[in-house]
Amino acid sequence: MRQAAISRNTKETQIELKLNLDGNVENSRIDTGIGFFDHMLILFAYHGNMELELKCIGDINVDYHHTVEDVGIALGSAIAKSLGDKAGIKRYGSMLMPMDEALVEVALDISGRPFLIWDVDFVSEKVGDFDAELGEEFFRALAFNAGITLHIRKLSGVNTHHIFEAIFKGVARGMRKAMKIDKTIKGIPSTKGIL
Repeated sequence: MRQAAISRNTKETQIELKLNLDGNVENSRIDTGIGFFDHMLILFAYHGNMELELKCIGDINVDYHHTVEDVGIALGSAIAKSLGDKAGIKRYGSMLMPMDEALVEVALDISGRPFLIWDVDFVSEKVGDFDAELGEEFFRALAFNAGITLHIRKLSGVNTHHIFEAIFKGVARGMRKAMKIDKTIKGIPSTKGIL
């Protein structure tokens, strides 16, 4: 089974996370104490077809930065651990994701070479009490800890909620494609023999 459990405890956050890439998405349970972020992570699990159990207690009385970044670190680490040596995966994934007026393009490579291109601007600095700038922090932490080259580009959109929803769904759908086992791929999907 492609699964992992991560415990991450700092002076800022305490995180317990379980991820099953081949589990039942209906069993996902997510609680970070940040309503909008929980909503995005639920979308991520559902569209990525991942079973995700996540509990984070963070210093959200300060702000949401530590919680959002540390969840990205833990989730990225769990993805990397679940994929193991990456034998047989498709490796690449992309998605053009519409959400009403918003349109986001996502392309990724589970390469072992982490990188993030974040070409996203927002009209509003917040969705409710969630700072829009935290989106980049989350996906940087996710990409660097999962070992993913990740490109996210907003093509259109003015509603910050819609843009975020397109991003989280788009990345999840791209990941779903890239993490899928392809029985025609023999071993590691790289001429180097390692990812």
